[in-house]
Amino acid sequence: MREAIGGTWLTQLVIGFMLIFVAFLALSLNYTKAFKIKNELLTIIEKKEGLTDGSNGSIAIINNYLKANNYGVTKSCEEGSYGVSDLNSYSAELVTNTSKKYYYCVTKIKAPSANNSGKSYYRVGIFFYFNIPVLGDIFKFDVNGETGDVIVPADNLIAKEA
Repeated sequence: MREAIGGTWLTQLVIGFMLIFVAFLALSLNYTKAFKIKNELLTIIEKKEGLTDGSNGSIAIINNYLKANNYGVTKSCEEGSYGVSDLNSYSAELVTNTSKKYYYCVTKIKAPSANNSGKSYYRVGIFFYFNIPVLGDIFKFDVNGETGDVIVPADNLIAKEA
C-alpha cells in the first residue's frame, strides 16, 4: 500500500513540474513575440520620421504588419497618448477616454534639452497575454520602448514634455 501512495505522490509532483514548465514556455514565447513586434514598430516610426498617417504613412505600415502577424491584443492607453483602435484605419486618435481599447499606443515626447529644439522621440506600448494552453489568458502585460531622437518629425502630433 505504501508504494501505491508514494507512486501517486510522485506522479502529482511530475505533473506539477510539467505545468510550471509549460507556463514558463508560454510566457517566454508570448513575450518574445511582443518584443519583436515592439522593435519593428519602433523601426517603422524611425524610418518614417514620426507617426504619419495616410495610405503610405507609418500607421498604415504598422497596421499591415500587425495584421500579418495576427496581433489582436487590445488594452487601454494613458490619457494624452495616441492610440489605434482599428487596424484598417490610417490614422491614430488622441486618447481622451481611458476605457477605450487600443491595439498599440504611441506618445510623442519633446527632447529634454534646450539645444534639441524641434527634436522629439516616441514611446511605443503594445500588449501581450500570458496564455496557458489549458487555462487560457491569465494576465495582460505591457511591452514599452522608445525610439531614438527624430530631428524633424514628419507628423503634427502634440508632444509632451520629457
